[in-house]
Amino acid sequence: MAKKGQYTYEYPHPAVTADSVVFGYDGKELKVLLIKRGAEKEASTTAYAGEWALPGGFLDVEKDKTIAYTAKRELKEETGLRLSEKEFKEFGTFSDIKRDPRERVITIAHYALVKLTEVQADTDADKAEWFSLKEVPSLAFDHDKILRDAFSRLKQDIHFQPVGFELLPEIFTLPQLQNLYESILEVKFDRRNFANKMKHYGILSEVEDGTPRHGTRTPIKYRFDKENYDRLKGNGFRLEF
Repeated sequence: MAKKGQYTYEYPHPAVTADSVVFGYDGKELKVLLIKRGAEKEASTTAYAGEWALPGGFLDVEKDKTIAYTAKRELKEETGLRLSEKEFKEFGTFSDIKRDPRERVITIAHYALVKLTEVQADTDADKAEWFSLKEVPSLAFDHDKILRDAFSRLKQDIHFQPVGFELLPEIFTLPQLQNLYESILEVKFDRRNFANKMKHYGILSEVEDGTPRHGTRTPIKYRFDKENYDRLKGNGFRLEF
């Protein structure tokens, strides 16, 4: 419980929120998780009620030790997804004075990569759904810009972090990996060149699962070699295409 006068100052202070861009992959295309806003239970306001938005909410100044914890808590409350704080990658601060009609609100934006799973709306959200990036509706607040910035950051990070492997199943094929990277980078790769380059890096381990192979018709399965990747990254490794 806050002490009397603990948060009273000479100058007014803004509210702080955490918004999350959560990317998933269905095997064909990249998707983003959105919630449909309902009437807010904790406040007599209907700001953007009925419109789609990114998951997120206000920092609890007494309980949330970090803004990543706020992102984690709000995502679970609004969609049912449970992530750890370390899975949220902070990528920007959005502070335009008119970005929120309720009051002066500064948001700290994060993105996270998850295996595609079912989601269930809760608290202030009426719905929670996965959307193809090509089919995202107009979003509330400045969330259109936040989403664009998150996607741009993802394109940059894919060269320095194993972001693709966080979206794939543990065991995958090279065509699956190539299709994912094409979805993120919005380009087309030559199949043979892509396969040779990924094998050359030494970050894939072939998986023997007992499946009979018939020439080249049965794709070889792989898993991500994180130990080797971490070693390469320590030497300044950059994934080039």
